Amino acid sequence: MFPATRLTKLLGIEYPIIQAPMAGAVTGPDLIAAVSNAGALGTFAGAMIPPVAIRKGVAEIREKTSKPIGVNLFVLEEPAPDPQQVARALELLQPIRDALGLPPGAPLQKYCEDTNAQFEVLLELAPAIASFTFGVLPKQKVAALKARGTLVMGTATNVAEAEAWEDSGADMICAQGSEAGAHRGTFLGDFDGSMIGLMALVPQIVDAVRVPVIAAGGIMDGRGIAAALMLGAEGVQIGTAFLTCPESGLAAPWKNSLLRASGEQTRVSRIYSGKPARGVENEFMRRLDAVRDQIPPYPIQNALTGPIRRAAAGAGRPEFMSLWAGQGVAMCRELPAAELVATLVKETHSALHSV
Repeated sequence: MFPATRLTKLLGIEYPIIQAPMAGAVTGPDLIAAVSNAGALGTFAGAMIPPVAIRKGVAEIREKTSKPIGVNLFVLEEPAPDPQQVARALELLQPIRDALGLPPGAPLQKYCEDTNAQFEVLLELAPAIASFTFGVLPKQKVAALKARGTLVMGTATNVAEAEAWEDSGADMICAQGSEAGAHRGTFLGDFDGSMIGLMALVPQIVDAVRVPVIAAGGIMDGRGIAAALMLGAEGVQIGTAFLTCPESGLAAPWKNSLLRASGEQTRVSRIYSGKPARGVENEFMRRLDAVRDQIPPYPIQNALTGPIRRAAAGAGRPEFMSLWAGQGVAMCRELPAAELVATLVKETHSALHSV
C-alpha cells in the first residue's frame, strides 16, 4: 500500500507523484494523460504559449483522461528590452546562427506571452491544480483560482520564498532543489545562496510552513521518492525521468544526449534564456559562458535564442540546443509513462519497507 499524504487527498490521486511541467512542446497531451491515468498527476506547461494554445492543449488532454491534471504558468513582469543590450545579444548569437545557416537575427516585436491573458484562460479552465514559477502570485489571484476550485502550488528555492507563497495563500509549496533540471525558480534573495540541495532544502521548508511540501530536483527512482517522504515532503515533482518516455515530445537529439549523459555533465547557465537553468553542457553553453554578463534577462534572451534552438533540433545538432536535464540524468529509463509510474511506486514501496 503506497502511503497516502495530504497531496493525494487534496488532489484525489492515487500516488503523490507530479510530472513536472516542462515547456517547449516536451510534455504533450499523450504523456500528461498517461501519467494521470496511471494514478499520478500530469501537468501541462502553459507558460510559453498563447491562451488559445493553452485552451486547445487542455482540451486535448481532457479527451484522453478524466483524471485530475495541472497547468503551469510563469509569474513575470512585462519585459522592457534595452535596444543596445538586444543588439549586443544578437551580435553574440550570430556565429551560431551562421553555423546553422540562419539569416541575421533582429529585434522582436514580442518577447513573451501576455501573462494576464494566460491567467484568465487558467481561471476559465479550472484545472485541479495550477502551479507557478519565477515569482509569487498576488493574493487576489490565488484567491480567484481557489474560488474556481483550483489548488495553487508555488515554487520555492529557499525558505523565504516558501513563506511568501504561504502568505499569498498557496495550498502547497514545491521545494526546488539545486539538482533540478531546467530553470531555477529563485525570485527572493541571492541566486547563488539559493542553490540548496534537496536534502537540506526540504526539511527547512517543511519546518517553516504549514502547507504540504512537494520535493523536486534529482528524483529519478523510488529511492529518491522514499527519501523525500522521510524528509517530510508529502509528494514529489519529477521532470527529467519522464523526458525519455516514448510519449514525450522530446526531439531525438535531445533524448539521445540525455541517454548518454552522466550526472556531472550538467551545468547551470543563463546563456540560453537569460535565467539560470540546468542542462547538459554543450558547445552553445561553452561558447557564450565567457560573455554571460552581456546577455539580456529572461524572457528577452529566451526569445532571441528560440529560433536557434528550434533550427538545431530540426538539423539534429544537439550542440546548439538547450538540453535541459537534472543531475539525476544518468538514471533515465526508456519506459512508457504508465510503466514508469508503476515502477516508481514499486521501488518506493520497497525502499520504505527496507528501512
